Amino acid sequence: MDSQHIDDELCRAFRQSAELAGKKWNAAILLALSRGADRFSSIIGSVDGLSDRLLAARLRELESHGLVAREVVPTVPVQILYRLTPAGSDLIEILHPLVQWSQKWEQTPASAITTANR
Repeated sequence: MDSQHIDDELCRAFRQSAELAGKKWNAAILLALSRGADRFSSIIGSVDGLSDRLLAARLRELESHGLVAREVVPTVPVQILYRLTPAGSDLIEILHPLVQWSQKWEQTPASAITTANR
């Protein structure tokens, strides 16, 4: 097998994962959940600028991808709790090095990066 060959299936899986994690608000929602937010109101309070409608849509999406679990607590009034699944926790762990990379390189001018690679 040619070492330069790109596996289309792996690329597709990577692209889908990167798009899901990189979709606006998803990483912030996952981070809020990892830091202890478990109710809709506590997530909204943790993520500036996120609307109720968009949070509801993103939580449904993250739940459908198996990253967030939704629990209905039969109390009066009913409570809805959210938590990271093991897959969601794993994703948060993977995102930490990406954030560190971004912090290191986002302020670096492109010319400095090009020069360093020569």
